[in-house]
Amino acid sequence: MLDVWGSLKNVQQTVQAHLAWIKARKSFERVFAVDFEMAYSDFRVVQMALQLAGEMALLKRYTTAYSAIYNYEHAYVQGGLEEFNRQYGEKLADYEQTVVTLEQIIKEIGALLPEDDASNLV
Repeated sequence: MLDVWGSLKNVQQTVQAHLAWIKARKSFERVFAVDFEMAYSDFRVVQMALQLAGEMALLKRYTTAYSAIYNYEHAYVQGGLEEFNRQYGEKLADYEQTVVTLEQIIKEIGALLPEDDASNLV
């Protein structure tokens, strides 16, 4: 059984925390990269669940939003604040909006799941 709720919650919490981390201009720490890698695994669990449910339009929107966030975070993982600023320093508002968009999509996905853990999504 796929823990879709757990994966959605982890993706949501991780992208929120990473945005806050980068906005606070914190220097790179290994824990960021570990969270980044774990969230990617959770992202893939949600993709698989959407594919199995036949929710192809929602899958496409979810994948597009997460992939954009992945690019922002990858720049940071790759070279810290210096690399993030080089690639996206002028696009922090776009990054923030992409996180908001993903959070909305996560709520849509959550609405498709059984209600027993719906309170887990912020």
